Amino acid sequence: MKLLIVTVVEEFEKEILRIFKEAGIESYSGSDIDGYKNATSTLRTASWFPSEKGGVESSMFFSFTEDGNIDALFELIEAFNQNLDTNNPIKAVVVPIERSI
Repeated sequence: MKLLIVTVVEEFEKEILRIFKEAGIESYSGSDIDGYKNATSTLRTASWFPSEKGGVESSMFFSFTEDGNIDALFELIEAFNQNLDTNNPIKAVVVPIERSI
């Protein structure tokens, strides 16, 4: 079992949920997050009373799942990312689990 973490801009949230299902990942958790490309843009927009939000509305999903599901998910994400017209691809990482209860 491994920990899978996926980040996606809000625009692709429906697609990643479809990809999860197609990869056989039925159990996962998600959270809304703000995504930032680099520290300089964050510093420019930082103030006590910012007039607008500096980050991109995004989502983060995580799942404790098996290698077979992860392999299928990575293949589907790679195929999806190859056809993008934006520089905001779906990103995924896998973290090994040493112990779990």
